[in-house]
Amino acid sequence: MDFANDFWILVKYVFLGFFQGFTEPIPISSSGHLVLLRNLFQLNIHGLSFEILVNAGSLIAVLLVYRKDILRLIQNGFRYLFTKQPETRDDFNFILYLIVGTIPAGVIGILFEDQIEHVFSFSKMVGLTLIVTGIALWIIRNIKGYKNDGEITFKDALIVGLAQAVALIPGISRSGATIVGAMLLGMHKETALRYSFLLYIPVSLGTLVLSIGEIVNDDQFSTLFIPYLLAFMAAIIATYYSLRWFMNIMAKGNLKYFSFYCFIVGILAILFL
Repeated sequence: MDFANDFWILVKYVFLGFFQGFTEPIPISSSGHLVLLRNLFQLNIHGLSFEILVNAGSLIAVLLVYRKDILRLIQNGFRYLFTKQPETRDDFNFILYLIVGTIPAGVIGILFEDQIEHVFSFSKMVGLTLIVTGIALWIIRNIKGYKNDGEITFKDALIVGLAQAVALIPGISRSGATIVGAMLLGMHKETALRYSFLLYIPVSLGTLVLSIGEIVNDDQFSTLFIPYLLAFMAAIIATYYSLRWFMNIMAKGNLKYFSFYCFIVGILAILFL
């Protein structure tokens, strides 16, 4: 009986890791779904260690997908810094705008994340915020955009950064909020997508570094090491393939389907959870 119960718990954690990883890149709110599934599975997960680990898995997957862009930005950023080569200026500016875009979520997350998590940790609140995400996606469903990487401005970076800060609320998709913000500012779909996920990297990395103490002091970590580890691995795999799939969806302009999904899940969460 204990074996069966332990196995079922393991399955639940792996599924949570996989589902968080799958939903991280797509604009339907991974944090919101994590809240809904934890409540549905009746898993009482203390602290943030589990969420930190599966987000770390998603971070690894994003680094793998965008490794060429990251390497180019680093190389050209240093070249411009030391040689002022004109052809590397756009990449140098792109790095500066990533830094600017990271600040709002970083500051608000450090100051208010616990309060935000507490207020919006209920299924009905997540249902409402998922509907908000659906409305935002519906608004931009037909926008094409015209700004490329080199045409992003300081103002654009700050506004998209504020959109990312809003996504600290469970149910507000991080990728959805940043892509919506970027496309409303006129960014081309490819530029909006790339900026959104490169912006995810410093925020996620910063959260991971600041939360090491949370993992070390987690009483559940040693007893749930295997479920956590498998969930972490599931998140890497799921995020990698989900992001690749979402890149194709963005290219085809089919965001309206994610809008429909958010409406449906949001309404179901309000009515039944």
